[in-house]
Amino acid sequence: MAGHSHWANIKRKKEAVDNKRGKIWTKLSKAISVAASMGGGDPDANPRLRLAIADAKSARMPNDTIDRAIKRGTGDLKGSSIEEILYEGYGPAGVAVMVDVLTDNRNRTASELRKIFDTSGGNLGATGCVAWNFDRKGVINIPLEQISEDRLMEIALEAGADDIQREEDGFTVTCQPEVYSDVQEALEAAGIEVDSSSVTRLPKDSVEVEGNDARKLMKLMAALDDHDDVQGVSANFNISDEVLEEIEG
Repeated sequence: MAGHSHWANIKRKKEAVDNKRGKIWTKLSKAISVAASMGGGDPDANPRLRLAIADAKSARMPNDTIDRAIKRGTGDLKGSSIEEILYEGYGPAGVAVMVDVLTDNRNRTASELRKIFDTSGGNLGATGCVAWNFDRKGVINIPLEQISEDRLMEIALEAGADDIQREEDGFTVTCQPEVYSDVQEALEAAGIEVDSSSVTRLPKDSVEVEGNDARKLMKLMAALDDHDDVQGVSANFNISDEVLEEIEG
C-alpha cells in the first residue's frame, strides 16, 4: 500500500505482547486524559477524546478504566499535568522518524529519547525536519475472514474512508482522522471485528534498509516504542522479509 508504514505491520505482532502486560492500556489512558483536559470530558463535543476512546475500546480497555482516565483529565480525579510533544529525528541510513510523546517531565523525556537515538545510530532533529514527509491518517486492520472486499468497501467508503487495500494477512482501511471514529462505528455496527486500529503518521515514501543499518534501526524503533512516554512512532523505512528473519533470529 502506497505510503503505508512498514513499522506499523511489524508493530502489530509486538502489540499483542504489550497489551498482555498492560503497556498499551497505560499509554491509551494518558491519551484519554490529555484529550479530556484539552477539550472536556464529553466525547460527543470533543473529537479528540472520541478518537482516544475508540482506540482504547479497540484495545479492549474496560469502560471503568476509560472513565477514570477521563476524570483525571477533567480534574475530577487527582493526577499529574501531562504535556504533548512531537519529536522528529533520523535513524540509521537517514530514515525519517517521528515520535509522539505525552509526558509530565519534558526535560527528562527529551534526554532519554536523545540517548535512545544516539545509542542506535540516529539523532534527534529540529522541529519540522521530517514532518513534511508524513500524512496523519486513521488506519484500521481487518482479518480476511471477517468480510468480503466488496462488502468492506461498501461499508467503509460510505462511512468516509479514503481507501481499502487487500494485503497478505488482511484488509487495511485508511481514512482522515476526522472520520476515524465514524468508520470504526460503521464497522462495529456491521459486526466486523478489527485486528488493530489507530490514528498514525504514514510516510509519503520509503527508504530500503538492510544489513547492520537494519539491525540498528529495529533496535531504535523498539526502544522508542517501549518508552513509557511514547504514544506512537512512525518511520519511512522498508526492510525485506529475509533481513527481518535474520534480525529476529
